[in-house]
Amino acid sequence: MIKLLMPWVVALVAYGLFVVWYQNWRAPLTEAEVSKYRGLLEASPVAGTPEAEAVVRFLANDDGRAFLMVNLIKLARDPVPDPVTGVARPAADLLEDYSKVFLGAALRRASHPVLVVGKVGGYVDAWNVEADPGWTALGLVRYRSRRDLAELVTMEGVFDAHAFKIAAMPTTFAFPAVSRMSMLLAPQLWVGLVLALLASLASLGLALLRMAH
Repeated sequence: MIKLLMPWVVALVAYGLFVVWYQNWRAPLTEAEVSKYRGLLEASPVAGTPEAEAVVRFLANDDGRAFLMVNLIKLARDPVPDPVTGVARPAADLLEDYSKVFLGAALRRASHPVLVVGKVGGYVDAWNVEADPGWTALGLVRYRSRRDLAELVTMEGVFDAHAFKIAAMPTTFAFPAVSRMSMLLAPQLWVGLVLALLASLASLGLALLRMAH
């Protein structure tokens, strides 16, 4: 009987470890931390830009919760110079180079893309906005916390790779948001369901082996 329960014990422990990693259990950013990240941004090429100031304000108002970053992007249609080699390359390839660096660092902090959609038509509802510049796609990225965002945007490797993103996208904007409603299954749910399914199958397999003997 104990052997039949072992898969469920393993699944429960695995799910507990996942939740501990995926959720933010730390307190909101302190003033000292905000000052540290402000200093790092002020020492970077984005110092003094409205975007850097917006990041600092966002960090200063930390509520300790996860959030989404909404990214609207326009990829360059023609090949653009590689920031390192100067060789003309497709914009999608440059963006992929950036994404490899960013996603590797983001996933280690339980931050990841939630949704990426490609644009297939022009504005069907729009007023008091500039003309469509030719958007390519919209992406949603989940961040575990504002602290994780701060670590990512000031990380040397990610910041260096940002040159590939800038080269690939002549037009873009991004802003943080919180989900008000979603029909997507949250990882906390589907990971639990997958582990429960695996535990059920493992228990069933053990039971069949026991009956066979």
